[in-house]
Amino acid sequence: MTKTRTWVKHEGAEFTVVEFAGERLSASGTAVGGTPMPYRLSYSLTTAARWITRRLFVESSGVDEATGPWRRSLDLRNSDGEWTVITEAEGDPALPPPGGDTAPLVGALDCDLGLSPLTNTMPVLREGMLDGGGSVEFLMAWVSVPALEVVPSRQTYTFLRKGARDTVVRYESPGFTEEIVFDADGLVLDYPEIGKAVGA
Repeated sequence: MTKTRTWVKHEGAEFTVVEFAGERLSASGTAVGGTPMPYRLSYSLTTAARWITRRLFVESSGVDEATGPWRRSLDLRNSDGEWTVITEAEGDPALPPPGGDTAPLVGALDCDLGLSPLTNTMPVLREGMLDGGGSVEFLMAWVSVPALEVVPSRQTYTFLRKGARDTVVRYESPGFTEEIVFDADGLVLDYPEIGKAVGA
């Protein structure tokens, strides 16, 4: 099953194509944004069984008004909870360096691409939260955008309610709480402050 989704954001937009196959998915997408500087981003994501992240490859680029053009890439891979990162960078934008220490990520099953509603899909599907349940805590490999810095992130998802065509799940991370609306396939329809689907 192939699904497409376009999310309009406060600063920018994102388009993704998602291929579902059993308890796996693969996706590719493109996003543009404006904070902390204008950027273009592209990504590809693949999961293993049970929607566990196998690989996230991300490229971002832009122009720093002070230092000129820049480009960077991140190749983030997960093998049974052991994460590796490979990065490349050109230019000298006012951003943290890409990548990071993977030791604190040991045991994490999911990546979380910053400002992208796509990566909320995997934990919700794996835990069956479209149909009910309680609160589940996760350790995520969170990727900042557009810097592509990788840091551990503790997050909690809580099933709130199920409607005729959608499900609402509360997302919590330190200093941030929001109610996310998912469709029947587990793709985000509305993630306030992050993105709202159009044409879905």
